[in-house]
Amino acid sequence: MGIRNMTHPNLVLFDVEANNKEQVIQQLISNLYKEGYIDSEQTFLKAVLQREEVSPTGLEKGLAIPHGKSCAVNKAVFAVARLRTPLEEWPSIDPGNRVQLVFLIAIPESEAGTTHLKILSALSTNLMRDGYLEGLMATETPEQFLHLLDVDTTNEPKTEQEFTKTVIAVTACATGIAHTYMAAEALEKAGRELGVKVLVEKQGANGIEDQLSPEVIKKADAVIFATDIAPKQKERFAGKPFVQTRVAEPLRKGKEMIQKALNNPDGVVEGVESAELTTSSSGGGFFREAVQAVMTGISYMIPVIVAAGLMMGIAKLGAMPFGLVNELGDPKYATHSNELFVILHYLDMFGGLIFKFMYPIFAAFVAYSLADRAGLVSGFIGGAFAGGLHYTFWAVEGGIPSGFLGALILGLTAGYVSRFLNQKIQLSKNLQAMKPMLIIPAISVLVIFFLNFYIVDPVFGGLNIVLRNWIESAAGTGDVILAAIIASATAFDLGGPINKAAGAIAIGLAADHVYPLTARVLAIVISPIGIGLATVVDKYIVGRRVFDEDLRIAGNTSLLLGFIAISEGAIPFMLRNPLITIPINIIGAILGSATAVLLGAVQWLPLPAIWGWPMVENLWAYIVGLVVGVSFIALTNIFVRFSILKRKERQA
Repeated sequence: MGIRNMTHPNLVLFDVEANNKEQVIQQLISNLYKEGYIDSEQTFLKAVLQREEVSPTGLEKGLAIPHGKSCAVNKAVFAVARLRTPLEEWPSIDPGNRVQLVFLIAIPESEAGTTHLKILSALSTNLMRDGYLEGLMATETPEQFLHLLDVDTTNEPKTEQEFTKTVIAVTACATGIAHTYMAAEALEKAGRELGVKVLVEKQGANGIEDQLSPEVIKKADAVIFATDIAPKQKERFAGKPFVQTRVAEPLRKGKEMIQKALNNPDGVVEGVESAELTTSSSGGGFFREAVQAVMTGISYMIPVIVAAGLMMGIAKLGAMPFGLVNELGDPKYATHSNELFVILHYLDMFGGLIFKFMYPIFAAFVAYSLADRAGLVSGFIGGAFAGGLHYTFWAVEGGIPSGFLGALILGLTAGYVSRFLNQKIQLSKNLQAMKPMLIIPAISVLVIFFLNFYIVDPVFGGLNIVLRNWIESAAGTGDVILAAIIASATAFDLGGPINKAAGAIAIGLAADHVYPLTARVLAIVISPIGIGLATVVDKYIVGRRVFDEDLRIAGNTSLLLGFIAISEGAIPFMLRNPLITIPINIIGAILGSATAVLLGAVQWLPLPAIWGWPMVENLWAYIVGLVVGVSFIALTNIFVRFSILKRKERQA
């Protein structure tokens, strides 16, 4: 498409002075308003800044592409700013990116799903080409700049190139925008340099683009899956040698990816319906495959957490002026004479209902990543067990859901069992339809039932009993020791069975006026606030981002939910890196709670959210403890993850 036709010379600004990205965006928006492309600066600015909160729009090589869709936009258009001084503090996919060229894309609400993504993909693709960005930066007038937008600046011959091999690829990132297209362009470019024909299917935010036909797939010599989430319709690639990698890898190792796919693949795509990716034992395939499955589950789970937290947060904030924050769950408000109280009650309940589906969604897509559609049903059922839905439907009182650990175990089991069945069960052609529709769901769901019934539920039930006895036996050992035990149990699984067991005991002790809830309420908020803060300040502490893009989105949510005492916002971090996150959470909660208790903070009421803090005796001590715990979790996460990144870079 003609990119230059989407802008105007008056919208191209050179030598722009700005101290931060907000100033750049504001200048470009003001220019759009002046030229009549938008009706309201504030309305469109709000849309752009909201988009900035979702994921970084800074890319690589000095480029940033902020964008927004709004009813204030009259026509799809983009404005450009070339900065006099590069900006270092612009969140980017490349941590070392110093932004100097900014494209601000404005999209009418009615075109959000079409023009928006086409412009983004076209810009992303062009900017991967050698000489393109350099040419734009060297122009002296807006007219020259616009002329070069649609000019092919590469020195590649225009004659038809002969290829001896064909490699096909699928690219997909968590948000499905820039990296999806940039990885595709990087692979195609590397293929031309190697004399290998590379055809790429983009599975982006606009669905599947440039879909590979059955004929192309059949003739291909190998396939590359450059994806951060599970690729769709893997069954099409059955029998092909493959390489599985992160979506960002082709940007710096495109040639290596192609050569590996042709000469030393990870394995062969197997199966008829589910087309599993079976890796060789020497490549660490099982661990990498399980990690990708978990990442896929997290990417689908995050919107559920956000939606649930948002509903509950709105309800609680609405109830604050009336002093009803901790009473909203009382059934009497379901039929209250004040209609506002009724709405707030059900909105709070609605958020809790959405949270119930957090684990089913997670486990379903973990299984989907491993077994495609064959694993969805048993994965969803496993997640329902982990969330305790069976206790609700079976009217079992006091049932202990297995939480995120159960979802992890049951989701992975569902995926591997479904895949095994799909590979091993062979039926005649006339009976093939029975396998995915009847046999695999029936057997895999039965396996999940028995695994949960005999192992998962009893194990976590047993842990709950052990924990209860441990905390009760520690009741006379001293304030600090008891605070440490309650805090560690509370922070362990963020709303899971161990957390709830600690809560039941702590509330009981407080009700009998034996021991206050100080450690309990602090431990609830320290973990989500600490991990959320880490995703915000990491670039200031170590000079780069140490969290992946999807976790940065989850971090913003975790930070917000932490202040309203919803610890589940930090669960994606535990699922992604449990061996890092869980110990840090526990130590941080212990340090913060013990500090507050030692300094004399006392909270007898079960009010961990920010509106309960004024009711704490010696609030200053409470705040000091909070700062100690949050700081430890934030800084330790940053330094540990930074160390891991540096080690991986040295090994690369």
